[in-house]
Parts: sequence; structure tokens; C-alpha cells
Amino acid sequence: MNWSLRALGTGAAQAIALGSSAAVLQRGGQPLLLIDCGPDVPGRFLATYGHLPTALYLTHLHMDHVGGLEELFYRIWFGDQRAPCRLFVHADLVPLLQARLADFPRLLAEGGVQFWDAFQLIPVSRGFWLDGWWFEIFESRHHRARSAFGLALPGSFAWTGDTRPIPEALAVHAVRGERIFHDCGLRANASHTGLEDLDREYPGALRERLVLYHQASRGDADALREAGYTVLEAGDCVALPPPMPVAAMAG
Repeated sequence: MNWSLRALGTGAAQAIALGSSAAVLQRGGQPLLLIDCGPDVPGRFLATYGHLPTALYLTHLHMDHVGGLEELFYRIWFGDQRAPCRLFVHADLVPLLQARLADFPRLLAEGGVQFWDAFQLIPVSRGFWLDGWWFEIFESRHHRARSAFGLALPGSFAWTGDTRPIPEALAVHAVRGERIFHDCGLRANASHTGLEDLDREYPGALRERLVLYHQASRGDADALREAGYTVLEAGDCVALPPPMPVAAMAG
């Protein structure tokens, strides 16, 4: 079975032309897990696959990563796909997500429905099971502590989410040849990785596995390519190594 990761969008919050950063883990060409759900993501997912996602992981709660959840609620509730979408969220983020999106009074004018009726909320911490595979969760460095969490499928890929460099996390969760999809703009700031960070923070063997996303413009993405890095674009489908069987992970 072939594994791949398809980018729906690759931009920073202000880079509307690049789309909200989000990706879909595919198995045999079919979607298994959507990562993040910015404002334009439900429509991009539907246009790509012809149906809505059935499983979704949120890295953090900035609106360019969760702003499409309300649209997804309405599409699920009023569409043909009435089965709830499984929503994997780190337990630390659940109260914030409740306050940010689910507490809005009278989501429907006629009442009678909660935000969560369209989702199966699954709070997670170290990781979670999905379709027989174990996904690992690790903390990223984005704004405040315990507010952003990356995702790894051992042996296959690691997705950092928005982050500063995290060599200590990748030294644990990306040591089996995984493709590493890493937040990186042309210039660093207090919440995001920049080009100058990569050489300082990561060894050469790891840098060769990096696929960069979350740029502020196409020009910045081109500059990162000129520096020798692989840069993700919306619509790209990146082949992944097959994940490590759970039995092998356990030794």
C-alpha cells in the first residue's frame, strides 16, 4: 500500500494566495487523516476528494489552522455525510477550542444542535490510534508553551505544525528516515523558523529530509528553493516511506 502526503495549502496566515497550511495523509491514494483546517480547507478537501474528511488532527488553535471548523460543521450537519468527523485534539487545547468555537450561543437559529454533534471529539496526549496505526504527538515551540503540537507516524513522516526549531523533539520522533514537513519562512521570528535557523539547529542528514512549508509569499518559497531546500506547494503529493509496524516499534 502506497503512502503519501498531499498539501492542500502551504501559506502563513497572511499568504492567502498560498492557501492555509494543511495536508492530508493518504494511503493507497485515499485520504486517511486531515491535518489542520484553516478557512479555505473544507472547500479544498471537498474539491480534491469529492467528500468531507472523516478524521482530522489539529496542531494548534490559531484561526488559519482552525477557522474552517465552523464551515465543516455546517457541511457535515446539512450535507449527505451525517457521520461525525473524528477530531483529534491535544487535551491541553480542548478547553480553549471549546471557548473559541463551540461555546457560541445558538449555532443554528432554530437551536437543537451543539457544535460537537458534527464531530467525535477525541482528546489525546502522547498519541492516538487511527485505523490500526499509532500516531505520536510532540510539543512544538509556537507562542506559549503547551499550545502547539506536531504529529508523527513512525517510519513515515513528521509534521511540525507552526514552530521554532525543535531538534530535541525530532531527535525522538524523526529518527527512522521519516520525511519531515517543517514550518520555515525566509526570515525567523519569535514563533516561526527561518532559513538561518536550519543550519544552526539541524544536522545535515536531517536537513536532507526536510520539506518546508508556511511561507509568507511565493517569492520567499522560491528563495528557500534556491537555498537548496524542498518546498511544498498546494497540490503537491509527496511519496512517503511506509510506516513502521507497531510490533516493530515495540521491539
